[in-house]
Amino acid sequence: MNKQELIDILSSNANNEWLFSRANQVRKENVGDEIHLRGLIEFSNICKCQCKYCGLRSANNQIERYRMSKEEILSYVKNAVNLGYRTIVLQSGEDNYYDTDKMCEIIKEIKKHDIALTLGIGEKSYEEYNAYKDAGADRYLLRIETTDKNLYEEMHPNAKFENRIRCLEDLKTIGYEVGTGCLVGLPNQTIDSLAEDILFFKKIDADMIGIGPFIPHAQTPLKEASIGDFWLALKVMALTRINLPTINIPATTAMETIHNNGRIIALNSGANVVMPNVSDIDCRKKYEIYPNKAGTTEDAKIYRTELETKLLSIGRTISNDKGFRKKF
Repeated sequence: MNKQELIDILSSNANNEWLFSRANQVRKENVGDEIHLRGLIEFSNICKCQCKYCGLRSANNQIERYRMSKEEILSYVKNAVNLGYRTIVLQSGEDNYYDTDKMCEIIKEIKKHDIALTLGIGEKSYEEYNAYKDAGADRYLLRIETTDKNLYEEMHPNAKFENRIRCLEDLKTIGYEVGTGCLVGLPNQTIDSLAEDILFFKKIDADMIGIGPFIPHAQTPLKEASIGDFWLALKVMALTRINLPTINIPATTAMETIHNNGRIIALNSGANVVMPNVSDIDCRKKYEIYPNKAGTTEDAKIYRTELETKLLSIGRTISNDKGFRKKF
């Protein structure tokens, strides 16, 4: 679709039923009915950044900070593997404690389990990304959040839009399976810029796209902002599936947080990935990017069982493979 077609669909709800059905059909034809689970470990909520929408921002002195040891991380990995997870996602704030040597040591230990590993640890140098890849990392998640340069730099004080682009380009060059994505509903965001986001995903041929509605956090400068629209976020996700048929798209936790059946709706509208948190409940509560996050209080084993039952109810099964994009 061209930009005007994207804008037309995003601007009106008249074609929603067709859009979600079409996205689901494209998903089925290109990636099948299997759901890929990613076991998420949020190993540090310490962050040097000041992103205006994020509860982990360094200026937030109301949050209880934590940082996992290598041994703690590996313990959660082992438990996740025992529960049947074939991909682990290591996610954190931008915490400088984990230097290249520490991260590479952790990566090498995780890869002994014969699983795929995704990192989501922020902006790094080419040399750092390359070292992680050499150590065994397979994928990297780095959301652009918005491709509107002015809005990006307004939302990310002391950060440069060009550096975010550089990081994504470096990751592609090095050979990662690259994930990115956007927030829908940021203050001053336009339909035009959301259309540009989708075109950007296609331009860089991203391999995984995470899309979620903006949810304001009380300890951020955007605490008074309105919550993002669930259905608009779902439309961005569905259009992304139609325009990039073979990629992996998660049914994001943010969608489940603002709609009690959001994850299933997303899975029936183009998504094919779910990322359950496999670390302990105490850490999950402290990793508060936004408030009232879905899945924060559920036991990892019980959730895994309940999720499988729920997926079967909509004709979907959990994959036993590592869940790489088809072209990989």
